[in-house]
Amino acid sequence: MAPTSTSEVAFGLRHLPVSAKLPTLGRGDVVRVIRSLDELGIRYIRFQWVDYTNISRSRIIPLPAFSELLGASRPGLGIGRASFGIAGSSLAPGFSPTGECLHTPDLSSIRLCGYAPGHASLMGWFEEKLPIQKQVGGDALEMSLCPRGLLKGIVNKGHALGVEFLVGFETEFVLLKTTQPIRAVNDATWSASCAFSPGSDAAECLEEIADALRTGEIELVMYHSKAAPGQYEVVTGPLPPLEATDAVAFTRETIVNIAAKHGLRATFAPRVYADSTGTAAHSHISIRPTAQPPANPPPVNPNTNKDTTMTLLERSFLQSLLENLPSSTVFTMPTATSYDRVQDGIWSCGTYACWGEDNNDVAIRLTGPPGSHHLEVRTIDGTANPHIAIATVLGLGLIGVQKGLELKIGATDRPAVLLSAEERTKKGIVGHLHRTLSAARDATRKDATISDVLGQEFVQAYLSVNEVRDH
Repeated sequence: MAPTSTSEVAFGLRHLPVSAKLPTLGRGDVVRVIRSLDELGIRYIRFQWVDYTNISRSRIIPLPAFSELLGASRPGLGIGRASFGIAGSSLAPGFSPTGECLHTPDLSSIRLCGYAPGHASLMGWFEEKLPIQKQVGGDALEMSLCPRGLLKGIVNKGHALGVEFLVGFETEFVLLKTTQPIRAVNDATWSASCAFSPGSDAAECLEEIADALRTGEIELVMYHSKAAPGQYEVVTGPLPPLEATDAVAFTRETIVNIAAKHGLRATFAPRVYADSTGTAAHSHISIRPTAQPPANPPPVNPNTNKDTTMTLLERSFLQSLLENLPSSTVFTMPTATSYDRVQDGIWSCGTYACWGEDNNDVAIRLTGPPGSHHLEVRTIDGTANPHIAIATVLGLGLIGVQKGLELKIGATDRPAVLLSAEERTKKGIVGHLHRTLSAARDATRKDATISDVLGQEFVQAYLSVNEVRDH
């Protein structure tokens, strides 16, 4: 029997926070965790973090030494504060050789490294070595410069507003045989079966990547070829924001290392070919009310927009995100080549801050059936630190939830560039994405909203590093 209303149309999987597949290896007390690792033949721990330039950094610790570290009254490794300011071989203004912080392990993030047998990886928190005095809340160890801590704070703010999130990633990359000249592993096109010819370098590499992700308890949904030569996409399941960003960092590390094992180079560069599609890290975000209502609920959305099946939370979140999207891109598309994707008509994100349902040439695409909608944020690429990128997106969207904003920007079923100026104005499509990194950076410096969301100290430090990296 055919559905009789929009609300009855359901398709695909329905993901809920309670069904998220979290890593299990770090559950339990320290003794149990170490025993489990030893029984699995783990000899080394990769204690990792992702810096402001999206470089994965690590300290490799033998398991016995890691066990001793966890037995300390306050486990952690001393890391120079200057590590936040590294951009290539340079140190950004505002950082110096003095000062140290503590990188403390987060056992809940432990995953087996399928790309490195005998190794497991985990993330951590950057903390002050000694408590610092805060204007509100007394002394604290939290560092405002810690990307994971930043994201955790945004998630906690959402919970206080009665909102929780799930985040899933599409990890796009290009497999190259050589980089000079650029030579792809094949010329297969979008979803072409020949991209996985049995016995081919690409097929063997991709299958090993898939197996390694499963070893690391990453929920692999699917993988397939994309439109550009040698381009592939790995789709992983949704998780709460912190776990999702940890997982995509692990996924990228897995892809790069296994590709290297096969004599290939995996790149997340945003635009490898000028005459083909770009490479992104589209993020799917679902917004739901928490099971427990907040003590002080935000204002209710006026709900006069009858043109969408989105919930009130989704509408408020989307309106605020679109209003502030131009200020977000220095955090979500942080390299000069990122802006080679900011074009109309190339199936990327377009040049306008707009949205559409099942429209692949807009900045934000609404997908999924009513009741299971999620927002595909297309202005994120694989050169961005995932913790920073998602903290930015969620933080900007939560402004709308906090204010109970009404969705006033209308959907477009065509690329916004094809609309007349009058049509765009009628839909409220007035925001433009910046076309260069320097323009995005300059605009963010002048934007008080982004500093309120992410913290002035973090924003200043990040922009300093980003500018040095750009030059």
